[in-house]
Amino acid sequence: MSQIKNIAVLTSGGDSPGMNAGIRAVIRTGIYHGLNMYGVYRGYDGLVNNDIEAMDAKSVANIIQRGGTVLKTARSDEFRTYEGRKQAYENLKKFGIDALVVIGGDGTFTGASKFIEEFDIPIIGMPGTIDNDLAGTDFTIGYDTAINTVVDAVDKIRDTAESHDRVFVVEVMGRDSGLIALRSGISTGAEAVLIPELTVDYDAIMKRLDKSRSNKSSRIIIVAEGDKEGGLVVADKIKENFPHYDVRVSILGHIQRGGKPTCMDRVLASRLGVAAVEGLIEGRRGEMTGLICGQIQYTPFEKAIKHIKQVNTNLTRIVEILSL
Repeated sequence: MSQIKNIAVLTSGGDSPGMNAGIRAVIRTGIYHGLNMYGVYRGYDGLVNNDIEAMDAKSVANIIQRGGTVLKTARSDEFRTYEGRKQAYENLKKFGIDALVVIGGDGTFTGASKFIEEFDIPIIGMPGTIDNDLAGTDFTIGYDTAINTVVDAVDKIRDTAESHDRVFVVEVMGRDSGLIALRSGISTGAEAVLIPELTVDYDAIMKRLDKSRSNKSSRIIIVAEGDKEGGLVVADKIKENFPHYDVRVSILGHIQRGGKPTCMDRVLASRLGVAAVEGLIEGRRGEMTGLICGQIQYTPFEKAIKHIKQVNTNLTRIVEILSL
């Protein structure tokens, strides 16, 4: 067992719904175990600039239901340098902080790995990203809320699509991963889903649109932003093949990052927050907490940050089967 007495938590990279639930879990678990707890504002930038504050149970009251992150988040160019990381370490020592919990994605964990290597400070990570593209967990914090936001938006878009017999191309987030597009596509009854992991077969998509029931009053195409051509180009290709279709594009953008976290994200973040602190107490470091088949698992950072390049082909098959 380690002799850790003081732990700080930070959020880094893109925000995701459920981060506040994770912060709350970390702070209150540390207090439960008799530790002194700190919050770092604006991620690694806050470490470099000494934006650190002691936190108690009251500090995280009434935040579990809030989207975003009360600790704020930022990307730090200074932390990418050795001098910046050294300053961050010096600031931690001023507060007597023994260990860190970092909530974020691959960039966050890459920075944490470098920090451990150079200054031997214990760090445990929590997967906070709406893309669900980290290995070592079935779901990342924020993913469930994001796909439910997409589903709600597309359901509303379909209402207007049906009223005007339109084809809607809906672009969703997912620069490197199509998992938001894939699951939301199935749950909204999309005619096609385009994701960066798979080569787009435009001939197949056009045939599907051509052969779909003539009495369909709406058609929805979901496109991940990481797809090579994006929603606007896809819409143009549809117009070229079907000039009689009324084709519109809707880019959902950052609406997918916001909003109250779902029950699933709140519980997931709470479980992973408890596991992060207790992992540090047990002497773990350089690992990400995750949930696999309902059980807490710890995955080394270097394995967690390897993006999931293969998608479940059964899910893409389901899209095709159910789009009749």
